[in-house]
Amino acid sequence: MSYRTGGTWIFPTVLIVTAAVGVFLATDARPGGLPTGVLVFLFVLGGWLVTLCLHEFAHALVAYLGGDVSVRARGYLTLNPLRYTDLAYSIVIPLILLAVGGIPLPGGAVLVQPGLLRRPWFASLVSAAGPLVNLLAGAVLAAVAGGMDSPLGAALSFLALLQFVAGILNLLPVPGFDGFGIIEPYLSPAFRERIRPIRPWLPLAVFALLWSVPQLGSALFGAGYRLLVVSGGNPLLAAYGAGAFQFWR
Repeated sequence: MSYRTGGTWIFPTVLIVTAAVGVFLATDARPGGLPTGVLVFLFVLGGWLVTLCLHEFAHALVAYLGGDVSVRARGYLTLNPLRYTDLAYSIVIPLILLAVGGIPLPGGAVLVQPGLLRRPWFASLVSAAGPLVNLLAGAVLAAVAGGMDSPLGAALSFLALLQFVAGILNLLPVPGFDGFGIIEPYLSPAFRERIRPIRPWLPLAVFALLWSVPQLGSALFGAGYRLLVVSGGNPLLAAYGAGAFQFWR
């Protein structure tokens, strides 16, 4: 099996553009007179797409090391966002929901063949790899941004917060999230078959609850802020970055 190579330019391009916007934020430059909020918005969206690709790459890499060579044939080891299933539902819609609602939903998905993995517990490692990337990215970004008193520090701090929130959200033991994938190998076939009809709808239900019940969203972000502080981040900078990110409000 082979895969198309179209789109391999996207990840490095997003990385370069995001880095350039970061330089503008660090130097307080305003190309074309763009407001700081717009630059923060572009930086965070670009950074989020980069970490989304790294999240899915981690799933694929662990699967490959565990014996599922099909992930290489599908192009999952290329960091090409077009390879992570459907472009609209896996990339565009999560980015829109992040921009509008500020909630970092899981985006891409790597199709793994559990039957090719050497041990059943490799499936748990595959599922855990993605959220661990988010938590690690959050810790690194928080540590880097903690000493910055600048728009770039605010953008990095908010991006770090989103990584922590995404990591926590992804670890929920709900079908459609990586947390369920961690425990799924140990569930009975009968139980998995019983929930199969509702599995596609459960992530949407989680998002609807987060959107409609403010207390749930506050609890989720509160946990994210606690991890940010533990990692040496500045919650005030993250809050400022969150406000700048939604510059239209």
